[in-house]
Amino acid sequence: MTPPNTPENPSDDEASENVRADLSTPAVGRLSLYYRELHRLLDAGQMSTNSRDLAAMVNVSAAVVRRDLSSIGSVGRRGVGYDVASLAQHIGVVLGSGVHWKAVMIGVGYLGNALLRYRGFERLGFSLAAAFDTDPSKINRVVGETRILAMDQLEPVLRDLKPELAILTVPSEQATDVASRIVALGIQGILNFAPTTLRVPSSVAVINVDLASELQQLAFRIQNS
Repeated sequence: MTPPNTPENPSDDEASENVRADLSTPAVGRLSLYYRELHRLLDAGQMSTNSRDLAAMVNVSAAVVRRDLSSIGSVGRRGVGYDVASLAQHIGVVLGSGVHWKAVMIGVGYLGNALLRYRGFERLGFSLAAAFDTDPSKINRVVGETRILAMDQLEPVLRDLKPELAILTVPSEQATDVASRIVALGIQGILNFAPTTLRVPSSVAVINVDLASELQQLAFRIQNS
């Protein structure tokens, strides 16, 4: 997937692309957690941290933290650790948070409402440009800072906005049709909360978030711990 905007320095962008290509999916997930915790430290006024403390925040070992950060070219100073602001900025560039991503949401039920009210997306460079639903009573309402539009406006609005990402929070029986529509309109990535497997071209990135499945895995871990 090609980011909508790239850093001003082409060499920085090329280096980041090379790093991204070598990162495993679990490592990307951990880097995202480090990024979140580093910003919490910044909000609290803390200017430095170390691998041990960062590991405790995300429940991994200090060795894993050092390996992850070393893989993206960040090495702490012995006795000093990591500069929080610099490390957060570097991880952000690697993860693509240094650019602006435009997203839309399809399906504004209870989960969609909660996500629209969440303000943490903006810090990571994501803006929810529009939301869509089939319920007439919701049309033209503003939730958070996003207006809800009718589904029959999906095609013209997406052609105008040209978003890269979509958040799918529709019932499973609607997900396949909606996914086909938005992919045809140029969506490059889908965060899918519908409990179904989407059939999309390999060029489209999909992350599935099945809350019931996650609870099932959690119950399994508890039973076998």
